[in-house]
Amino acid sequence: MKSRADEALASIKKAAPQMDIAEMKGRALTFMSELEARKSALAPSSFAWYPYNTLSNFLHLDALLTGEHRSLLELIGDKSVVDVGCADGDTAFFLETLGCTVQTIDYAPTNYNSLQGVRLLKNALSSSVEIHEIDLDAQFLLPQEEYGLVFFLGILYHLKNPYYALETLAKSCEYCLISTRIAKFSTRNAEYDTRLTKPIPGKRTDFSHLPIAYLLDEREANNDSTNYWIFSDTGLRRILERTGWDICDFMTVGNTANSDPASAEGDERAFCLVKSRKRDVQQ
Repeated sequence: MKSRADEALASIKKAAPQMDIAEMKGRALTFMSELEARKSALAPSSFAWYPYNTLSNFLHLDALLTGEHRSLLELIGDKSVVDVGCADGDTAFFLETLGCTVQTIDYAPTNYNSLQGVRLLKNALSSSVEIHEIDLDAQFLLPQEEYGLVFFLGILYHLKNPYYALETLAKSCEYCLISTRIAKFSTRNAEYDTRLTKPIPGKRTDFSHLPIAYLLDEREANNDSTNYWIFSDTGLRRILERTGWDICDFMTVGNTANSDPASAEGDERAFCLVKSRKRDVQQ
């Protein structure tokens, strides 16, 4: 039996299925300010909040989505939403205010504050968002068989096995929003003289036209050992196709002319909405 809170959220969602992403962006930014105030009031002493505003991704989604895809609530329908790599859960808690049934997936050993942030906020907000701790670097399964939409933002290049993760999501999720770092050129000094095994200064390789991924050294990018695979634009499109996804909308932001896998100034990001072919077959 549904609670009054569940029924109220359902009516909110039913009343606004045509909400354009521009309106959702505005609501997300308002909620972001309210949530920041709540976080400041909670002031935990045992851990630090995730330092980036994940709800600012809605600025990019407004630029990304076109046509019928601009109504995310309509794409979701009556199905659940899952936020993979949820940080402190900001996006999940926002989606709940729109009437969505939301789950989060993250893993304490790699989460910024070991999931203490999302758990504290869930309690403070009296939220019904489900928190699932799952290691995406293992042969994982999703908590349920069917989702309308998965938020998969800023996660792909942190995974040891991106192919398995994308393929697993495609079996259960109808739509997926993805953002990940990509690159056009190798890093400087990445080419070696085979006789001397020393780097050749200034040499770089343009691999933008090749379907590849660059494997980062342990501390090469942002001094973060959880950064692994940086795809070329062509490589990202290829792995999406091979794992069962069709691209609906696609764009890149940041250094779109001279990007590389590791430097801060060479940071380029791809954002895309993709639709699962595997779900179409199952249905």
